[in-house]
Amino acid sequence: MTNLASAPARETHAPHPNRRARKAALAGFLGSALEYYDFFIYTTAASLVFSHVFFTSDNPTVALIQSFAVLGVGYVFRPLGAFLFGHLGDRIGRRNTLVATLALMGIATFSIGLLPTYEQAGIWAPILLTLLRILQGISAGGETAGASSLSIEESPVGRRAFFSSFTATGVSAGMVLSTAAFIPIQAMDASARDAWGWRIPFLASMLVLIVAYLVRRTLDESSEFAQQREERSFRSTGRVPFLLMIRTHPVAFVSVALMSVQILIYTYLQGFGIAFATQIGTVAPTTILWALAVGNLIAIGTQPWLALLADRIGRKPVAMTGQALSGVLVFPFFYSLSVGNVPLIFITTGLIVGLSYAAANSLFTSWFGEQFHVRVRYSGLAVALQAGALIAGFSPTIGTALVNGDGSRWMLAAAVAAIGAGLALVGSLLARETYRTPLAELGNPVTY
Repeated sequence: MTNLASAPARETHAPHPNRRARKAALAGFLGSALEYYDFFIYTTAASLVFSHVFFTSDNPTVALIQSFAVLGVGYVFRPLGAFLFGHLGDRIGRRNTLVATLALMGIATFSIGLLPTYEQAGIWAPILLTLLRILQGISAGGETAGASSLSIEESPVGRRAFFSSFTATGVSAGMVLSTAAFIPIQAMDASARDAWGWRIPFLASMLVLIVAYLVRRTLDESSEFAQQREERSFRSTGRVPFLLMIRTHPVAFVSVALMSVQILIYTYLQGFGIAFATQIGTVAPTTILWALAVGNLIAIGTQPWLALLADRIGRKPVAMTGQALSGVLVFPFFYSLSVGNVPLIFITTGLIVGLSYAAANSLFTSWFGEQFHVRVRYSGLAVALQAGALIAGFSPTIGTALVNGDGSRWMLAAAVAAIGAGLALVGSLLARETYRTPLAELGNPVTY
């Protein structure tokens, strides 16, 4: 069996101590868990509660579309956050930028839990909700790219995918927390849930924020970034990292943006899947929440191993297999929802979230960032990631409009997710294979 410590053989820099790599991985895990707990409790709340708490309409489908539209607004502003925090991360460093993204997300999410309802504040209720969703989107735009960049640059030789995968695993943990948080809320009496129960998951985010902040503030700056920053040209104030990235990495940017559309698969399953089943009345929302929680629990265990496999055999075979399988499995998933087959719902959700999507998801924190040079890595990864994720944000709105509560249109519902998986496959074909590329040789040359 190949010794991971000796591959790739061409790596020229001395490996960092495992302590730094483990610390960066832990910080990435906790930070991502908080960010995506916060970000995805809105997705669940938009499916179950917000359409009648913050919006008013005689047509429930219209109110649901409005609720999902505000969900999409968060994704619209993620590229802005990616540009802002990507610029800061490539100019002043990864560590301080990551502390800022964490604080912004925690404050925005906690504040949503304090908002008045439409009945209490009228039109100001959805306006304030939209503003806080914008802040969530700006924060999420910079979080994952920063944690991924730091993990890539601190990982030992031949283990970049493995250590970086803990940031992706943190995303899954955040999804588990966000899903599990609403299981008891959904079981509440409807009047109590709509009056105050839905606020609990948002207010509870403050506890996770405190833990993640205490870990993240002790991080060291990435050694690779610190070394590059010492160079005179790197300190030039006349260049914008994003513009440098576009000029030097155009193909990498397009490939990562397309691969990022894979985010649609999970967002769509959670956001639209719950709404679809609720509208046609075949399955209780708590059933899907439990299935998603189980799927993400499986992913927490499988993603590090899938990333380790990618460190051995390459990024492309692992990611592309996962993307292709996800595009196929969404059809039996939506069929199971249309007929109310609970065992099949759990099986297909477990296979998608815990295996096929996990295979692709485990690598976005390493392979995507490996397409860029260290000088533009944060900006390139952040903006490309959010450009692709923008499509994911509006996928529940698209699905709701296309299906309109008609269970017989389950194939049309599944096709939306399958198209997203197909776009991700195209991006993977364009991307460079990087598992044997030394850290110092990643990306294209960047000159000022």
